[in-house]
Amino acid sequence: MKLLNKLERKFGAYAIRNLTLYIIVTYIIGYVLEFVGGNLTTYLYLDPYYILHGQIWRLVSWLLVPPSSLNIFTIIMLFFYYSIGNSLEQTWGTFRYNVYIFGGILWTIIGAFVLYGIMYVMYGGPVAFGAFGMAFSTYYISLSIFLGFAITYPNMQVLLYFIIPLKIKYLAWLDLAYLAYDMIRGSFATRIVIICSLMNVLIYFLMTRNYRRVDPREIHRKQQFKKAVNMGRAGNGSAPIHRCAICGRTEKDDPTLEFRFCSRCKGNYEYCQDHLFTHKHVE
Repeated sequence: MKLLNKLERKFGAYAIRNLTLYIIVTYIIGYVLEFVGGNLTTYLYLDPYYILHGQIWRLVSWLLVPPSSLNIFTIIMLFFYYSIGNSLEQTWGTFRYNVYIFGGILWTIIGAFVLYGIMYVMYGGPVAFGAFGMAFSTYYISLSIFLGFAITYPNMQVLLYFIIPLKIKYLAWLDLAYLAYDMIRGSFATRIVIICSLMNVLIYFLMTRNYRRVDPREIHRKQQFKKAVNMGRAGNGSAPIHRCAICGRTEKDDPTLEFRFCSRCKGNYEYCQDHLFTHKHVE
């Protein structure tokens, strides 16, 4: 967080405001290209094989690949993502939201090159993702916006299918369960794509946790406080608090007794009201 604060002071003025709107616009451009361009989108995919062979525009152009096919539900989801994305930007601040989104983009690119390197070793040479039917899209970028919102506002209620009221954290758990299922049944490539594409979500989740509760000093402080509370409760229960140094009586023997310390005695000697003025002072 300290590093992020320093970066915000230095580069915060360059953050892109209303970033979610630009993300939605790239999706719309992608749908238009799919509609009028035929196979044009195949030249947009994030594929390190072609990037290393000169098609460097793929480092950015894959952001035009929509997260899913276009239908009425997709349109509704785009409005939903625009709403929660703006809410996150207002809550976190423009700079931090930019870092979150561009961090997810960067981790996705890193994941693509990691996967390319593994496949290079496995197949003994350079291979293109297209040969295996693999393609990176913006699906996980959109999902990261939703998961970030769920972490920030877990108890916010939404209407599933415009009818069923449901807290957003439960929808997030369903998404995570689906991702876990994909990772279990999928290939190593699927696991790498999911982990790297959502690394920004994991980093944000870890950065926003309260680690004081696992700090040894905090644990020791709580233990000491609990011990002191228990001692106080014991004093009100079984063990007496006051005891006369002469007769040994306590407040439990006679609740009406009053006890005082003697200022002339050397040491902490406490006496009941019957012996406070008649005892022999301890020199």
